[in-house]
Amino acid sequence: MGEIVNLNRAKKQREREEAARLARENRVRHGRTGAQKENDRRAEQRRRHALDGKLPESE
Repeated sequence: MGEIVNLNRAKKQREREEAARLARENRVRHGRTGAQKENDRRAEQRRRHALDGKLPESE
């Protein structure tokens, strides 16, 4: 006899796999990685810090 399969579990697993596949495609299509975002944040902080010392003093 064949293996007993819980159809609800099989359906949920198939839906999870489909959602994961769609998420991967969307990340590639629309997003940047967390590391890329963090690098941009750090670069912006360095830029602001470098400019802070160069601003003219206002009275």
